[in-house]
Amino acid sequence: MTQGTASRRDFIKLAGVGAGAAAFPFAALPASAAGAPAVLDRAGAAAAGRVPPYRVGKWLPSDQTVLDSWLADHIKAVDAHPKPLAPVVQKFKDLIEGDPEIYMYFHQMFEELPHTPQFRETPVGRPQVRDYEHMLALINRILTTAPSFNKTGLVGFPINAILDWPMGTEGGFAAFLNDKVNARLKKILNAWAAFLDSPDSCYVLDADPKRGWFGRDAMAAMPNFVEEFQCNPALPHYGFASWDDFFTREFRAGRRPVASPHDSSVIVNACESAPFRIARNVRRLDRFWIKAQPYSLSHMFGDDSICEQFVGGTIYQAFLSALSYHRWHSPVSGTIVQSYVVDGSYYSETPAVGYDPAAPNDSQGYITEVATRAVVLIEADDPRIGLMCFMPVGMAEVSTCDVTVVDGQHVSKGEEIGMFHFGGSTHCLIFRPGVKLDFDLHGQKPGLDSSNIEINSVIARVRG
Repeated sequence: MTQGTASRRDFIKLAGVGAGAAAFPFAALPASAAGAPAVLDRAGAAAAGRVPPYRVGKWLPSDQTVLDSWLADHIKAVDAHPKPLAPVVQKFKDLIEGDPEIYMYFHQMFEELPHTPQFRETPVGRPQVRDYEHMLALINRILTTAPSFNKTGLVGFPINAILDWPMGTEGGFAAFLNDKVNARLKKILNAWAAFLDSPDSCYVLDADPKRGWFGRDAMAAMPNFVEEFQCNPALPHYGFASWDDFFTREFRAGRRPVASPHDSSVIVNACESAPFRIARNVRRLDRFWIKAQPYSLSHMFGDDSICEQFVGGTIYQAFLSALSYHRWHSPVSGTIVQSYVVDGSYYSETPAVGYDPAAPNDSQGYITEVATRAVVLIEADDPRIGLMCFMPVGMAEVSTCDVTVVDGQHVSKGEEIGMFHFGGSTHCLIFRPGVKLDFDLHGQKPGLDSSNIEINSVIARVRG
């Protein structure tokens, strides 16, 4: 395995303009990327007039007023009761103030916001995040909180919500692709993950009718929870030891049967997820930052030469829901050839989408090249499939990709191979050229308004 170690600064230079632009000017691709353009299949916008109760995946509220009010409450608390920064946050502050380039970026990301009321104040007249010190104080507060339920505005990306607008500026684009910044963010997110994995995080796993995960509103949103998931309502917190234990909950036996377990031509859904895109004839290198967000295999695989086997092949991408199941199952029966994690960014969005109020929802194709992700290569038992790749991608927050299989292990179709810990998530199935696939999206068109397809259900069939 060969993985590149070049700085993301090269990518920023290649992009050429600040975030918020409609598109990039770009140079010609290298000769090695030549070939027919990739073919994308994605239904973009939701149906006219449809206003879903949440943004994509139910990680953030669809109503910007709800998100702003949530943020305003935290700003009020931080301003009224300032606290010393946790050591991990203080070290991030030391990095910002000790590195002139990063210091500049963290000033620019707030200074470059448009001078309009939307960016200066919330709809209830309270100030937005003012500067990097204010940002750090808010992050500091988040580190000892767990996400509570709210049927009108589930804020499943609290740090993402703090950075929502600054992410879309030129300074934010540069800052959140900086290797040193992402290394510090990883330490902060690991500290938060430790809290979410502790008993202290169980305070939201209660029966409060509005905010508790086992209260009236949450149970209405998850009406078959007890029947579907392994839990015991007679125990405190339904038997879950922490928020993370709840987030990575398992189905009860028999709730997600494997489609055609003995038919190797049937490929099953690797995650409980909604179809986002099917791309054919994908390239080794492509302009993944432009509005169409084509896949760029070399970058997706972390510059591993194994990507060459998939040039000209097919990618299926789907995204997960905050209220759903977050473990991964093998889409085929086969042998684990290799698995590894590619560290990446946590709060980067493509500038081509402008100011995305639900970032990085509109950047799902783009983040497969830059966000933290795992690569799980499987040699399918069926030779018509051969080598394929399952690639889980963390979208924001903790974004932990936890691979639970080892190289050389044989897995059966539908067998668990890993999980996401708290944070948004998407995933790709990547097939070599020549693999003839008929996808079954259960009557849906791929896009941001699609709905979950159950894990272990058929997602494609191989021909030939």
